[in-house]
Parts: sequence; structure tokens; C-alpha cells
Amino acid sequence: MNAHLAEISAAVEPGAHAVLLLDQAGWHTTAKLNLPDNITILPLPAKAPELNPVENIWQFMRDNWLSNRIFESYDQIVALCSEAWNRLRDQP
Repeated sequence: MNAHLAEISAAVEPGAHAVLLLDQAGWHTTAKLNLPDNITILPLPAKAPELNPVENIWQFMRDNWLSNRIFESYDQIVALCSEAWNRLRDQP
């Protein structure tokens, strides 16, 4: 997460400030987080997936293409998740 924040910070225009809307996952709220001065984290309320639209996408992908599977390897997970994402993208 720290590497991710550093990348975002580097992309923020000089003099600007970024606000990141994040859920309360442990890696978003840890005391080990090195928050750059040009970023503010705005946490979503706990147990409020309706406020985080990406949760609907993950649920749809799990329900339709990724649930009830045993993955043989990390590479298979990446391949199947990529396939699911492409199938989602191709939906009208």
C-alpha cells in the first residue's frame, strides 16, 4: 500500500491534493502506512458496500465466473480473473 500511495503522490500535480476514498481494509488503516503530505484518506463507513461500487463488480464476477472453483496456481487465478474481467468488460 505504501508503494501504491507513493505512485499516486508522484502523479498529483504540484500544489494539488489527492483525496482517496477507501474501504477500511487493514492495509488501508494500518499504523505502518506512510501517508504522503499531498494525500488524504477518506475512509468509507464499515459494512457499507453500497457506498463502494467496485464491491458490486467483484460480487458479480464471483457470482458468474469465479465462485465454486479450486485454483491450481497463482497463474491460474490471474488468468481466470483476467478472463472474468474481459467478459465483464464485454457485457452490454
